[in-house]
Amino acid sequence: MDAGFFRGTSAEQDNRFSNKHKKLLKQLKFAECLEKKVDMTKVNLEVIKPWITQRVTEILGFEDDVVIEFIFNQLEEKNPDSKMMQINLTGFLNGKNAREFMKDLWPLLLSAQENIAGIPSAFLEQKKEEIKQRQIEQEKLASLKKMDEDRREKESKERAQSRSPKRRKSRSPAKRERKRSHSRSPRRKPSPAASPPSSPPHVKDEPQPEPDQSESSKAEPLIQEASSTR
Repeated sequence: MDAGFFRGTSAEQDNRFSNKHKKLLKQLKFAECLEKKVDMTKVNLEVIKPWITQRVTEILGFEDDVVIEFIFNQLEEKNPDSKMMQINLTGFLNGKNAREFMKDLWPLLLSAQENIAGIPSAFLEQKKEEIKQRQIEQEKLASLKKMDEDRREKESKERAQSRSPKRRKSRSPAKRERKRSHSRSPRRKPSPAASPPSSPPHVKDEPQPEPDQSESSKAEPLIQEASSTR
């Protein structure tokens, strides 16, 4: 018996596989972007792997390492076959999800091979937007911090002023003169000079009453009588 009978055949050599492949190519719908070829040597696959993991997890509802590694392995080739890749993923993701996945993945690969760093332009724009938003948030925080510091400084000044004795504010000469002119009352006419006080009226000296001579005349006879008795 020929030993070649036991020799295995590849998928390309098996007519059954090629016929099935051709049938699926006619039945399945492919995005127009899959018609373009990608040179994976110009693509930074490590940057795209997180996106692939996240997208497959969103489709399946859980993280399937087998499917994710299967996709990574197909992208290790220099020029992967996009349509064949979609056919292979149909058994894991179903026809609609496999088509949507490849429709999102292939433009990223095409964009990445056009950039020097091998990074899709969408990722670069997203990174710029993240940096911009981070800067805006930092500016907001700095502004709020500055406002809080100003408020505290103002409150401390107000407390210090309330504790210190109040000082009378000096007025400018112009304001002081203006206020003086407004508050000045009209001049009064001088009152006539008071007349000198009149001298008190002259009081005439009244004559002093003369002593009563009747009493003295009565005393004399008494004295004479006393002398005669002696």
